[in-house]
Amino acid sequence: MNKILKIKWQRLVINGQTCPRCKSTGDEVEKAVIILKESLKPINIEVVLKKEALTDSQFKNNSLESNRIWINDIPLEEYIEGKVGQSTCCDVCGPYECRTVNIGKDVFETIPCNTIVKAGLLAASNMI
Repeated sequence: MNKILKIKWQRLVINGQTCPRCKSTGDEVEKAVIILKESLKPINIEVVLKKEALTDSQFKNNSLESNRIWINDIPLEEYIEGKVGQSTCCDVCGPYECRTVNIGKDVFETIPCNTIVKAGLLAASNMI
């Protein structure tokens, strides 16, 4: 029986559009999922991606929930010793600050593919 590595990514979606930061992270998530699927298939771990859209009201209630990634129900930041930050984003997000991921002195508005892959591999290592 295969084990399942669950990746969940959520972002703000208004009228079918999201902000550039979330769009870029979405592209990085897609690349990471392809890499993880190829890497984990030989050890019978299936990778499943779930994308969730936040409504405008959900975003306004807590803007830091947008552009957020969980792996096996654990926030990505916990795997990579990162911290959640925030910064001004764009017109789609309005006056609300959006999530960033801080790793050491580096601040990422777009979460890079290699960071997602690293977190995914760490999560997979906990499964075997």
